[in-house]
Amino acid sequence: MTLNNTILVTGGAGFIGANFVLDWLAGGGDTVVNLDKLTYAGNLENLAALDGDARHIFVRGDIGDRGLVRRLLGEYRPRAMVNFAAESHVDRSIHGPEDFIQTNVVATFHLLEETRAYWNVLTEIDKTALRFLHVSTDEVYGSLGPADAAFRETTPYAPNSPYSASKAASDHLVRAYHHTYGLPVLTTNCSNNYGPYQFPEKLIPLVLMNALAGKPLPIYGDGSNVRDWLYVGDHCSAIRSVLDKGRVGETYNVGGCNEKTNLEVVHTLCDMLDELQPKGASYRDQITFVKDRPGHDRRYAIDAAKIIHELGWQPAHTFDTGMRRTVQWYLANQPWVEHVASGEYRSWIATNYAERSA
Repeated sequence: MTLNNTILVTGGAGFIGANFVLDWLAGGGDTVVNLDKLTYAGNLENLAALDGDARHIFVRGDIGDRGLVRRLLGEYRPRAMVNFAAESHVDRSIHGPEDFIQTNVVATFHLLEETRAYWNVLTEIDKTALRFLHVSTDEVYGSLGPADAAFRETTPYAPNSPYSASKAASDHLVRAYHHTYGLPVLTTNCSNNYGPYQFPEKLIPLVLMNALAGKPLPIYGDGSNVRDWLYVGDHCSAIRSVLDKGRVGETYNVGGCNEKTNLEVVHTLCDMLDELQPKGASYRDQITFVKDRPGHDRRYAIDAAKIIHELGWQPAHTFDTGMRRTVQWYLANQPWVEHVASGEYRSWIATNYAERSA
């Protein structure tokens, strides 16, 4: 069996995965076989721009379906796999952790097993050429104090939520498959992403939607939790760099070099809306503080020196430029927002915020 100029992307209808598929094909990349289960956060509307594009082959299915994965690998013979497929929301993992164990641990194990079987029958040249890139999160490293050094690739894992624990387990499996079997893997651990097509359970799209609807803008606790914010387009370019030039078996931290408190993020967003879609009073007037989530990590920060120095990658966006692009996209794509903000999303918002008093 020999490799084709094709990549298999899992979870490619979700927020980051869809942005990557769009970016990859816009840059003239190889054909994409896009495998996505289309759970609540997977949305084919994210990929509408690719309708009729023969380079995009969408397959609805689960990475834990070993027979399906085996068939796709045998039929399309991809030269690389990029694994975005994951349950990824901390609050949902607190309410229902089992889905996170099944998808992020068990299904990732099944994907690795089928990839290993596929790799084993390749020629020696193709074995060397194949890549399995696993996309993970900075949350596996735990929480930082205000003066602590940023997370490095050597920072010990200390996950604090069912979500981050399940991603830590998947990271360990990927590492083990390289060291035990020789599978040519790469891992990226990224900071908080934001940008177009993000499901509105996350902070920035949730606040955007509520602001425009005249609803309260809920902020957990006192709003002083710190995250490093990474524009999704910069994350996509980082994955391209790691896939192209990353050293097999290595992990690369990807950050936006933009540490902000949640309150700073919401203030920035409100101020941009005041400028781009004014309504008389400031959108800041809608801010309300709600009961914090259990075990809310205080601070995340990424040291991206390794990917910057080894691979020459740099984020192209500051927080202000990335946020402006994001706000402008949501304002220009209200039909997408309206379609997403219905059904299951409304049920989730009711479940998550009903118990949080202002």
